Amino acid sequence: MKKKFAVVFVALVVLISCDSRSSRNESIAPDVYSNYLQKGNDISNLAQGVLLANVGKAIQQGGAEHAVEFCNLKASAIIDSLNRVNLCDISRVSEKNRNPGNILQNETDKSLWAHYSTQAADRANDTLIKSSDGFIFYKPIRIALPACLKCHGIVGEEIDQLTHKKLQNLYPSDLATGYKLNDFRGMWKIEFEAN
Repeated sequence: MKKKFAVVFVALVVLISCDSRSSRNESIAPDVYSNYLQKGNDISNLAQGVLLANVGKAIQQGGAEHAVEFCNLKASAIIDSLNRVNLCDISRVSEKNRNPGNILQNETDKSLWAHYSTQAADRANDTLIKSSDGFIFYKPIRIALPACLKCHGIVGEEIDQLTHKKLQNLYPSDLATGYKLNDFRGMWKIEFEAN
C-alpha cells in the first residue's frame, strides 16, 4: 500500500510541477523557460530527423538488418556531433532500452517515464526542469513510422529473422521490441548548462 501511494504521489508531483504546457516551472524565469523549452524542442526535432533520415538510407541500402548495424556503429557519433554543435548533452533514455547506456538514470527519469507512459500521444507534453547544473529538457518519443517497427516491432511479424539475429548479436540485452505504431518508446533528454 505504501509503495502504491508513493508511485501515485510521484506521478502527481510530476503532473503538477513538470508539465511544460499546462504549468510553467515557477523557479525558472519566463523568458529563460521559453528559451530553453524552444531550444530543447528544436534540438530534439533535429536529432530525430537526422537519425530517421540516416536509418531510412540504411534500410534502403541493405534492409532492416543493415539499419541495426548502422545504428550500432553510427548513431552515437551522430548524436555526439549534434552535442558539440548545440552545446548540450543529448541522450535517449528508456525503461525498455536497446543500448545499455540508455537506461533511466535517476528518479526524475523514472518519474517522467511513468508520467509519459500513461499519457495519450496528443497529451504528452515536453518538460523542462531546472537542475543543479542548468536545465534538462525531456520529450516523449513514440513509434511514429511503420519503418520503425522493422527494428522495434514484434519479432516474427515486423521484425524478420535476419534482423532479429543481428539485434541479438549486437544488443544481447535488448528490451526495445514488441512495439506498435504510436506506442511510447522512450524520451529525449537534453541537458543544458546554465549560461
